[in-house]
Amino acid sequence: MVQSSVLNLHESVPRETLLEVAISASRKAGTLLLKYAETGFRIEYKAPINLVTDADRAAEQCVIDHIRTSFPTHRFLAEERGHVEEGQSPYLWIIDPLDGTTNFAHGYPVYCVSIGLEYEGRCVLGVVFDPSRNELFTAMEHQGAQLNGRSLHVSKAVTLDSSLLVTGFAYDIRETPRNNLDHFVKFALKAQGLRRTGSAALDLCYVAAGRFDGFWEVRLNPWDMAAGAVIVREAGGRLTDFNGKDLSIYGQELVASNGQIHEAMLAVLAQEAP
Repeated sequence: MVQSSVLNLHESVPRETLLEVAISASRKAGTLLLKYAETGFRIEYKAPINLVTDADRAAEQCVIDHIRTSFPTHRFLAEERGHVEEGQSPYLWIIDPLDGTTNFAHGYPVYCVSIGLEYEGRCVLGVVFDPSRNELFTAMEHQGAQLNGRSLHVSKAVTLDSSLLVTGFAYDIRETPRNNLDHFVKFALKAQGLRRTGSAALDLCYVAAGRFDGFWEVRLNPWDMAAGAVIVREAGGRLTDFNGKDLSIYGQELVASNGQIHEAMLAVLAQEAP
C-alpha cells in the first residue's frame, strides 16, 4: 500500500516541516511578485488610498495552494479573503501575500510576503520574505530567529535619544481621529530618528534584526503582525499593546521594541495630547 504524504488533521506536524513549507511558499510567491513588478499589473481601489493589485491576489492564491498541497485540512486567514475558513484543524495560517502594496504599485522596492502560523491559538512560526533584497526572516517558537540562516537579536539601545524608531499609518488616516499623527509628533521630539517604510511586517523584522530599536502602530490587522511578532519575540524583543499588556494580533495596537526602551515608548504613548 502506498502511504499518503498528506498529514491527517489530528497528526502533530513537526515544526521543521511546517517551516520548510512556509519558506518554500514565501519564495514562490516572492518570485511571482518580482515577475509582476517587471511585466506589469492592474490596480484597483478598496478606498481612496487603499489599493489592491492582481499581484496581491495571485500571490495569496500561490501561498494558499502551496501550503494546501501539504496540509489540506489546515485553515487560512488571508488579507484579500479576510475571514477564517471553517474547520477543526488547530493550525491557522495567517497570510499577507504582499505587505507594502502601495510601495509595490509605485515601484518602491520595500514589500514582502508574510506568513504566520497559529497552533491552538498561539503564534508559533513566522516567515517574512523580501524578494527585492532576497532577505528571508524566519522564526519558530523557542528556537530563535534568523535572517538567511544567521541568528538575529534585537539592538542594545537603552534610551529614546539613541533610538531609531519606525511607525506607519492606516489607510483611513483621512477619516479617523485615531490616525497616529499625535504619537508621531511626540516621538519625533524624543527619538534620535523616525522612519516610515510602508510595510509593518518588515518593520517588525527590522526590530528583530536591530535595524530599528522600536516600532509602534495603530489600526493593524492580524496578517500585519502574525509572522513578524514571532520573529521579534524569538530575537529577544518585547511586544505589547499601548497599555503594556501582552500583544494580541487581533487587537489593533502594537508596540515592539528591543525591550530596553519599551517602558519609555509606553510612557510617550500614554501622554495626553496638549
